[in-house]
Amino acid sequence: MDLRLTGVGVGPGDPELVTVKGVNALRAAGAVVVPVLDTGETGRAEATVRHYVDASRIVRVVFALNERSDRARREAAWDAAGARVAELLRTHGSVAFATIGDPNVYSTFTYLAHTVGELLPGVAVATVPGITAMQDLAARSGAVLTEGTEPLTLVPVTAGTAVLKSALEGPGTVVAYKFGRLAAEVAAALEATGRTEGAVWGSALGLPEESIRPASRLLEGPLPYLSTLIAPAGRDRRGGKL
Repeated sequence: MDLRLTGVGVGPGDPELVTVKGVNALRAAGAVVVPVLDTGETGRAEATVRHYVDASRIVRVVFALNERSDRARREAAWDAAGARVAELLRTHGSVAFATIGDPNVYSTFTYLAHTVGELLPGVAVATVPGITAMQDLAARSGAVLTEGTEPLTLVPVTAGTAVLKSALEGPGTVVAYKFGRLAAEVAAALEATGRTEGAVWGSALGLPEESIRPASRLLEGPLPYLSTLIAPAGRDRRGGKL
């Protein structure tokens, strides 16, 4: 039997932002895996998938999604998840793994595919791209990501605010992911680099609890971990960066 594992990007949360190709891939798979925390609550990927796939075909697999410091626990979770997905592949032949955003942008799918590939050397691995949080935030807020020759830098703030500050000192648009727990440090970096004006942040995009505000209001309350920031490049005239 030919085995196929497909990572499907299901967007940042709004079910309407799943691509037609993504929906087709989910429905064609023998089983659809969604990542869950060991606490068991329904995650954003699972909630999105349930709009398109019958619950009986969805398999919830525990990942240490929020584990940053205990490498042994994280590795054990990857191993267990990989073994479960390998078992599903042997049974069904094809498995789709649903991931928020895009499967090739800071996604758990990368680690899963590596693990499954070691367990089942002949497995075919494919991905279906998904709309990212920065694209959705740009659309919802009116922030333009890039113009002309401007670079675009994507920074996970889990790498440290020094990396973010260095990017903000550059000439292009900067997007920051996963910064909810470090909102004060992010606000300070924006202020220090003169990039607060025009910057915008958002969380829970496309969901009932959605929040989109100017970056000047970063410190008005606690932010979810999966918050996104866009600090657009400075632009003084139409087509000035061509």
